Amino acid sequence: MLETVKLSKSFKNKLVVDEVNLFLDEGESVGLLGPNGAGKSTTISMIASLIKPTSGDVKLNGKSTIKDSSEIRKVLGVVPQEIALYEELSAYENLKFFGRAYQVSKQELEERIQYVLEKVGLEERQKELIKTFSGGMKRRINIAAALLHKPKILILDEPTVGIDPQSRNHILQTVKELNKTGTTVLYTSHYMEEVEQLCNRVYIMDHGKIIASGTKEELLSILSSENTIHVQLDKRTESFMSKIKTLDSVLQVEVMEDGMKIIAKKDSNLLRDLIYTAEQEEIQIVNYNVEIPSLEDVFLHLTGKTLRD
Repeated sequence: MLETVKLSKSFKNKLVVDEVNLFLDEGESVGLLGPNGAGKSTTISMIASLIKPTSGDVKLNGKSTIKDSSEIRKVLGVVPQEIALYEELSAYENLKFFGRAYQVSKQELEERIQYVLEKVGLEERQKELIKTFSGGMKRRINIAAALLHKPKILILDEPTVGIDPQSRNHILQTVKELNKTGTTVLYTSHYMEEVEQLCNRVYIMDHGKIIASGTKEELLSILSSENTIHVQLDKRTESFMSKIKTLDSVLQVEVMEDGMKIIAKKDSNLLRDLIYTAEQEEIQIVNYNVEIPSLEDVFLHLTGKTLRD
């Protein structure tokens, strides 16, 4: 339904998106993950025809959208990372404005406003000014605005950042329901559990490139030759951490509050080496637990960062 072909973007000779290839089948819910600065928002802006690519293409049903973006704008709803609302207007007035911008007919607009307000659970607050809303409520109105023209594809760029749990749960439930009723979704987030809950497939992006993609099971298979171990320590020193990072069997180390998480080669002598190094540093290993791999572990392995870095 939607695909990018070697999509690239440079700003002042700095390449921020580097030949990205991704696709969305009709009715799918797809996650786009990456640390800050990976190029996710720039990629979304090019898909949405908000900025022009330096090279490459965006295709809707096989037809390029670069020279003529009118067709993709008819079927695409975008929920940006930043709140895009008029603070001095009410929720209703904002939706009326955006409905006209989307060229929703006068006859249909009132019905659509009430529908999207009900969808995001804010129909009783529609006459109140946006400036009186919480961050979570503003994000819900942002989503409502993107739904006014009945988009077939909905792109959400980190829609739950910095909001209350109630609004977060409401947004996740709304996205689930929209996808179940046929809306194709591209979802970016700093919360791995959201992507695991909502998405059928996942793309992982870093330094402007897609570095992995597939279903959850396919991505987890990347760590089939590795173990993830949580090591709890009575104390932690820089010297100890440095020595652990240099062990031949260790692939990644993430510092935890009570110790560290290690991704290591399977069938290695990691425990023996850990005990030996801990004795040298006069550190006690309180607990050693081999965990079932998660998407967060795959992300750490591929990027060297946690998703929130």
